[in-house]
Amino acid sequence: MPGEPPWRVFSGGRLLDDLSLAEIQPEVTGPAAPLVLIFTSGTTGAPKGVPVPVRALAGISCYMEYGLDVRPEDVYWNAADPGWAYGLYYAILGPLATGRRSILLHAGFSPALTWQVLERFGVTNFAAAPTIYRAMRAGDGEPAHVRLRRASSAGEPLTPDIVTWSKAALGTEVRDHYGQTEHGMIIVNGWHDDVRTEVRPGSMGQPLPGFSCAVLHDDRDEPTAAGTPGRIAVDMTASPLAHFTRYHGDPDTTGRFTADGRWWLTGDGGYADADENYFFSARDDDVIIMAGYRIGPFDVESVLVTHDQVIEAAVIGVPDELRGEVIEAFVVLRDPGQGTEELAGELQQLVKDKFAAHAYPRRVHFVDALPKTPSGKVQRYLLRQQRAESATPSSPGTQPHSPG
Repeated sequence: MPGEPPWRVFSGGRLLDDLSLAEIQPEVTGPAAPLVLIFTSGTTGAPKGVPVPVRALAGISCYMEYGLDVRPEDVYWNAADPGWAYGLYYAILGPLATGRRSILLHAGFSPALTWQVLERFGVTNFAAAPTIYRAMRAGDGEPAHVRLRRASSAGEPLTPDIVTWSKAALGTEVRDHYGQTEHGMIIVNGWHDDVRTEVRPGSMGQPLPGFSCAVLHDDRDEPTAAGTPGRIAVDMTASPLAHFTRYHGDPDTTGRFTADGRWWLTGDGGYADADENYFFSARDDDVIIMAGYRIGPFDVESVLVTHDQVIEAAVIGVPDELRGEVIEAFVVLRDPGQGTEELAGELQQLVKDKFAAHAYPRRVHFVDALPKTPSGKVQRYLLRQQRAESATPSSPGTQPHSPG
């Protein structure tokens, strides 16, 4: 009916009023039996089918406990769409496997509605994509009495500005977690007392219990030294909770395992420090190589979003005859009318001052929105395609444009 809220509250007991529990016969399966088939998000190309076996519930439950620290008394809300792995695994399968209550909201996203749900139900444990936190920060105010015990983020790298904002707005910091459709969550800034450590700025955390990870050299399948960039990988010989074996209809897994089968190559670049804190740099397909420098988009984007006019930013590499590639930025502003040459210059200088003088965007495109998957992940490959189709030579300055 018009005016009714987009949620309903049900009691599990009431749903079974007319059905005797004795009539429910459990299904007997082995750990390798298929549970669900889900498709990857398509951030770098066509989605691929990922068979999820029953034994994956062990890793999903481990993340619920050690990553998110969902306790029996929590009011838990994972705001991710169940069509995305983070929502399916940790808003539906995880709560069912661990016996934890979980809020499911059937409505389109808006910052105001998100605040309303947090307040109305007294949510204490919240998980969402960085896109949701950024939209909440950019929206109109927040209820003063919304205070969370735990807040977590996954799906895209979490920029440091959100962590700073969340401490005052939510009552706790947002902790970044890293995973993939294939294996679920792998590396986390875990909340559970047994694994919680102080968050290192920009770090996505340490391997979740049950996983062993490393950063491999770009040219050989051997771990790098601490602080040396390379390919983030999972050691399948020492990760009992890793369950992925192959894509649906693709038995060779398109080269995602090393030849000896030991390492699962995540397709992401980064590095780890001496304490095994992992730092994300970029998807392999998104790395920008400019005059011999390897530049991760996230490093530049993290600086751009610190400007008070910027809501979101994505950077890509554009072909350049002299340097091989140069950086261009696509920026969403709070006030689109502020997209001027002067602001473009400010953003370029900001990157020079706070990251690296050579890594500033040679061109800044002010856009209405960034192309994203349904789960909110930025599709930089679409920006590259659209930029190639425009065929405008790269040069300093601003280029108003609205992709996708």
